[in-house]
Amino acid sequence: MITCKNLTHYYGKRLIYENLSFNVPKGRILGLLGKNGTGKTTTINILSGFLKPHAGECRIFGEEVQNMKPITRRNIGLLIEGHVQYTFMNMEQIERFYAPFYPKWNRDVYYELLKKLNVASHQRISRMSCGQRSQVALGLILAQNPELLILDDFSLGLDPGYRRLFIDYLRDFAKSEGKTVFLTSHIIQDMERLIDDCIIMDYGRILTQQPVNNLLEKYFQYTFTLTQGSLPYFPELFYPTISRGRVEAGSFLRPEEMRGMLDAHSVPYTGLKWTHVSLEDVFIGLTGKY
Repeated sequence: MITCKNLTHYYGKRLIYENLSFNVPKGRILGLLGKNGTGKTTTINILSGFLKPHAGECRIFGEEVQNMKPITRRNIGLLIEGHVQYTFMNMEQIERFYAPFYPKWNRDVYYELLKKLNVASHQRISRMSCGQRSQVALGLILAQNPELLILDDFSLGLDPGYRRLFIDYLRDFAKSEGKTVFLTSHIIQDMERLIDDCIIMDYGRILTQQPVNNLLEKYFQYTFTLTQGSLPYFPELFYPTISRGRVEAGSFLRPEEMRGMLDAHSVPYTGLKWTHVSLEDVFIGLTGKY
């Protein structure tokens, strides 16, 4: 559904990323994870056609995004940080306004979601909270019934209960209707519950792209204690922290491989332990705490 090859972009002289490549298969929910400033929203803007990269190619439905046909673009539901136009309308008025533009419009999806979220139909959007406006925007996106949904910071302003409700609703909707979803969020606990695949970005590069279940299965969080000396540099260990000889680090090495590496380099240690962790912990492990 989405193919990006060798994307390179600058803001002035600042390089955002270089030769960035990824694919989004049909029918999958893919989450883009990265710290602030790594290029998540830049990528969303390139996918939407609002921003032309300095180099590289981006295609959706096989068409180059900068030259996409209007009939093709109509099959993409785009949400950028929860914004809603025409805030002088209420939720019924804005639904009637948008409906004629989309031949596959599904008003039942819109009202079903907003009913679950307890949004009053007569209330003007301008008088709604940030979270409520996000709910209206999300409902309008789903009602378009597009094949591809691109959602930037989709949970902006939603409190924990409504975030959970919407996440479950979106996943059920996407899976039952065979939709493809590309999204970002700063709340990684939400992503772990929702997405099939993830891309974890660091500054200027992709650290990994794989199914979430595979990532959580392959990543181990290790702890052990150095009995003397210091820990040598191992590229297989991600951002190790050492406090009073206690080492904590993440790695894709299996336990037997980890033990073999430490023994092969004659590292004096004791109490090697390991565990699987959450997607948020994997993200912090791969990108660092700061």
